[in-house]
Amino acid sequence: MTTLVFGHKSPDTDSTGSPLIWSWYLNEVKGEPAKAVLLGQPNTEAAFVLDRWSQSTPDIIDGVETGQRCVVVDTNNPAELPATINEADVVQIIDHHKLVGGLETKGPIDITIRPVACTATIMYDLMGDDTAKMPEEIKALALSCILSDTLEFRSPTTTDRDVEVARTLASELGINIPDYAAEMFAAKSDVSAFSDAELLRMDSKEYEVGGKKFRISVLETTAPKIVMDRKDSLMTSMEAVASEDGVDQVLLFVVDILNEEATLLIPNDLVKSLCEKSFSTSVSGDTAVLPGIVSRKKQIIPNLSL
Repeated sequence: MTTLVFGHKSPDTDSTGSPLIWSWYLNEVKGEPAKAVLLGQPNTEAAFVLDRWSQSTPDIIDGVETGQRCVVVDTNNPAELPATINEADVVQIIDHHKLVGGLETKGPIDITIRPVACTATIMYDLMGDDTAKMPEEIKALALSCILSDTLEFRSPTTTDRDVEVARTLASELGINIPDYAAEMFAAKSDVSAFSDAELLRMDSKEYEVGGKKFRISVLETTAPKIVMDRKDSLMTSMEAVASEDGVDQVLLFVVDILNEEATLLIPNDLVKSLCEKSFSTSVSGDTAVLPGIVSRKKQIIPNLSL
């Protein structure tokens, strides 16, 4: 049986590139039939990376069949996976997020969760000497994943190992990291073609805080004005998206990559209260600027409280 390799819903660069990297490894090095798939449309940065390195967009699936052999990457959270995931045969998890729980497997599996910034970094280390067999496009995908997840080493999630692997790959590819990262971030910042609802779901995860369910959305950009010019319509759309997705509220953090700060939209008193309590700030108006906040995983999620 062919093993499906996939990451989380709303795939970013890491959840798009890592399935391709690991399926290459399983097919070409381990001799095990594998296929990379996605659980949604890749974001603009991920789409740019695929096009830049002449990679076809993997097939998009909305579920997995009972007994389907799977490798899950870049998440271990059932809420970010197909509703039928516990009926599949998950044989491996490769991730860099906290352990959430809730996945049920058919038997003992291979799990690797490491405190680094990017799944591709873990994959590079798991491959060991076999990294020498990586073709240019697979090396480029791994480099792209690391630069995306670390925000070119600006994110507090960045580890020395992420930097070391990225620089090794860039050297082998003859790529100038600042120049290439600037291209990636420019692509990520081009959100003009997306509706408000699509933007609110594009890079989002569901979490519960104080008995309330939130869709926590992050838009990383080098051009925050493009997003902020749509502030009023985005806040109007939050209510509809929350209702459709079965959550109490959508939180939108617009992360300014270059200035290393986030702006949280404040549509109502619930978000105002959460912002003030979570980030020790006073809110007046419909936005709150949060200096130094760039990471959902390390700086936003752990601080949220009501």
